[in-house]
Amino acid sequence: MKSICFVGMDNYPVLNPDMGITRIGGESLQQTLLAREFVAMGYEVSMIVRDFGQPDVEERDGIRVYKTYRLDAGLPVLRFLHPRLTSIARALPRPGADLYYQSCAAMLTGLVGGYCRRNKKIFAFRVAHDSDCVPGQQLIRYWRDRKLYEYGLKRADLILVQSEHQRRLLRRHYGLESIPMNMAVELPLARPAGKRDIDILWVNNMRPFKRPELMIDLAGMLPDQRIVMIGGPCLGMEQYFAGIEQAAKQAPNLEFIGPVPYSRVNDYFLRARLFANTSESEGFPNSFLQAWIRGVPVVSFFDPDGLIQGHRLGAVPADIEQMAGELSRLLENDEERLALSGFAQQYAIDNYSPASVARQHEAVFKKLI
Repeated sequence: MKSICFVGMDNYPVLNPDMGITRIGGESLQQTLLAREFVAMGYEVSMIVRDFGQPDVEERDGIRVYKTYRLDAGLPVLRFLHPRLTSIARALPRPGADLYYQSCAAMLTGLVGGYCRRNKKIFAFRVAHDSDCVPGQQLIRYWRDRKLYEYGLKRADLILVQSEHQRRLLRRHYGLESIPMNMAVELPLARPAGKRDIDILWVNNMRPFKRPELMIDLAGMLPDQRIVMIGGPCLGMEQYFAGIEQAAKQAPNLEFIGPVPYSRVNDYFLRARLFANTSESEGFPNSFLQAWIRGVPVVSFFDPDGLIQGHRLGAVPADIEQMAGELSRLLENDEERLALSGFAQQYAIDNYSPASVARQHEAVFKKLI
């Protein structure tokens, strides 16, 4: 295997942070971190992305980038066929890669899986959320797209998952085997420790299953703590975002910042004492890694494979009242919080550096040749 193509429609803003786009998904970040590492390892690396106004083909960070459709191009309903399917179908052969890597349940999975099967290419799929592994629960709007996803999933030569829990779900519901694989986190630049002037930080895209409204409840339960919320609206959820923003501004101790570019959001993690996650379901949040690598313990209802409890990386409350209690306790107990901070940072360094994760991927990829 000499060449790899990463297929991620929303990857370009990570490659080109000068665009200033604020909504960047976790899988776009993961693919870009891996792509850069594979370039450093001497592979020919390409990427297929959506049209954000960039040239048809360009090179960034040693990655050859091919564009497909513009999000608003074409007529409603018909745009699914053209320009979306047609532009992706034209783009897939252009890199001529040995292996194609796509992540997150979507109709794109079916397109990439079908292309690879027909052309004897290796297809590696990466699960991005627990719901990717359960029929009917995928975060996919249309039945048509869900069926395309399942078509591609069953044609993957390799399925990577974020946790043992996802591996069990995939086996139970689809009868498919998979391999757990660590995610990568961008290592922070060396810099003097700044003041931790944010008591509790929340960072997420605003979607109902992320439950941002619980942070507003927590602000009322913890009136003496400074809380900062960061996140932008997802496509089609602008009204939901506006409602959360309006409610958040009624809490005097809660600062609702809204969307922040990825290139700037890590500065907020450096200022935080604790990170809170209120989601009812997840995959493996990039925000956990961003927090841990900067020595910020995580307080979350969701604990992937029991890592938070098992490695002392924060706390796992059962409900909103317990979350308020854990946050308050850790903010008052500097000794325990700083101990958790040290455990979290060392664990992230040992397990999630991009170079280490890329080598883990390479070892698995080579077994497919």
